[in-house]
Amino acid sequence: MRMYADKNACSLDTDSQYVELAVEVFAMLADATRVRIILALRDGEMAVGALADVVGKSPAAVSQHLAKMRLARMVSPRQEGTRVLYRLENEHARQLVADAIFQAEHALGGEPAHHRLPVHAAQPAQPAQRSAS
Repeated sequence: MRMYADKNACSLDTDSQYVELAVEVFAMLADATRVRIILALRDGEMAVGALADVVGKSPAAVSQHLAKMRLARMVSPRQEGTRVLYRLENEHARQLVADAIFQAEHALGGEPAHHRLPVHAAQPAQPAQRSAS
């Protein structure tokens, strides 16, 4: 990934230099195993073996995904004795995945589960608005 653009020029304009980089972020997240890894890491560090158990993949496969995610600066490793623990580099990948899952809930129709949760539990990008019934 080319995550090296000028950090001082971030903008949400349609002509932003970050649009192409954002597409690369979405491409990195367009893999169910990587999404599951981010969900597993949202509450803290985990070793490769534990991540493999949680996401249902081999440790070798999880290591390959983590290597790509490390290059994209989504996760970072920390050595603890003979183990390597991984954590999310920042809150953005976690929030992107949470928002994508919330959007997926909307695809099912009806009132999504995250609209029925307290705002602090679901953490949507904007508080859900309920209509008076």
